Amino acid sequence: MSKNVSWDQRGNWRAAGGWGVGDSGGEHFYRDQWQARLDRLRRTHHVPGATLAVLTHGTIHELASGVLHTGTGVEATTDSVFQLGSLAKTYTATLIMRLADAGTLDLDAPVRKVLPDFTVADEEAARTITPRRLLSHTSGLTCDFTFDSGRGDDCLERYVDAAAGVALDCPPGSACSYSSLGYNVLGRIVEVLTGTTWDQALKDLLLTPLGLTHTMTLPEEALAFRTAMGHLGEYGHAPEPAPAWDLMPRSAGPYGRVLATAGDVARFARLHLADGTAPDGTRLLSTDSVRAMRTREVDSPDKWTVHADGWGLGWTLYDWNGVQGFGHDGASIGQYGFLRVVPSAGVALVLLTNGGDARRLYEELFTDLLADLAGVRMPPPFGPPAAPVSVDCAPLTGTYEREGVLITVSAREDGRPHLVYEFVGGTKDFSPPLEMDLVAVTDTVFAGAGSGAYSADWMPVVFSTLPDGTACCYIGMRCAPKVS
Repeated sequence: MSKNVSWDQRGNWRAAGGWGVGDSGGEHFYRDQWQARLDRLRRTHHVPGATLAVLTHGTIHELASGVLHTGTGVEATTDSVFQLGSLAKTYTATLIMRLADAGTLDLDAPVRKVLPDFTVADEEAARTITPRRLLSHTSGLTCDFTFDSGRGDDCLERYVDAAAGVALDCPPGSACSYSSLGYNVLGRIVEVLTGTTWDQALKDLLLTPLGLTHTMTLPEEALAFRTAMGHLGEYGHAPEPAPAWDLMPRSAGPYGRVLATAGDVARFARLHLADGTAPDGTRLLSTDSVRAMRTREVDSPDKWTVHADGWGLGWTLYDWNGVQGFGHDGASIGQYGFLRVVPSAGVALVLLTNGGDARRLYEELFTDLLADLAGVRMPPPFGPPAAPVSVDCAPLTGTYEREGVLITVSAREDGRPHLVYEFVGGTKDFSPPLEMDLVAVTDTVFAGAGSGAYSADWMPVVFSTLPDGTACCYIGMRCAPKVS
């Protein structure tokens, strides 16, 4: 450990001349100091276990802290496997771009060119939705359509067929609305064009060429590794092991079922930093495709939930005071993952956790790491303004609905807006209803009590209007149109 290191009053460490590697972004990674920082923040925020991978100057540094399961006390190690949740979408997007590079897929041709029987509730949408729309979350397809189509190799085909009558969040191309269903359609496209399952295509086209030996998609594959258990509980307190290890069916693969070590996620990110080439020099993606994936397709109406400034083809895009970055977040039952990449600095950060106040851990740890290694200043955590904002909430009251979710906004006697967020239909067992008073940030942006996966103290609630004049409410980047 460097002798020229001291701790400030916040418990952050400083090296001589600046943070960590120094203000000039030197070539050293002070492993012991970052390990101490990870350990301290993990304990402070009641996160049972966490793994961290840092890619800087071409080297991946891997750290681990805590335990994988508070009941067994099994130690978290750098070769421990966590559920990645929606980080899986970036893997599916990369597969799609490989197929586009090969000339077997036109991103701007209707999905029906590959899936002739593709059907959604709106026939015009079914005829016009393209892979590009699916990749950028502008297809209008909803997010939380949950359907267990079994464990067979036909599970994706059956899932897409079952979604035929599911209502859209909004017309295709009219708005950005985060869509897991859309990524399952992409997964089915991968299967049809490769003639194999999505799981096998991922292995053949990405995992094997990149040497990602600790990345998998099926629970039985995870049994061969040290595997994290999710934990749930009241925020600010030590959580308990979740009642189930995983609630997702096999068909969730393309949008939410990849398991990996933090180091393997960093190796996957390195493919995109290396303009599409594997470590052995094999080109897996064209330079044009790599750049297209992180080129803005649409602005994000909700710039606070995951700090998303916009979306590319699969990647969340960030603008940190003029410094451009990309990445993604993911959540499963009690497990949360965060990936941030800064191309101009050649830096990628991966944090995988298994419960507790994971969002706070991410915010504090990545604020320091990005400032140190990439000169990036992350925005402060979302919350109400210091001075109260007076807003007439009457026009916002009513009921908003999308597949699996019902949102009711009412006004209390004192005029404050109150929100009830209910899971319905196939997601009704995911969580009890969430209730919160809303605090105005602007006349369309409000802060509600944090719910964990995508917020710590405060959760963004954003009201907007679609091009056709329909009012809508965004929570978790998902668009819910007003129905009454």
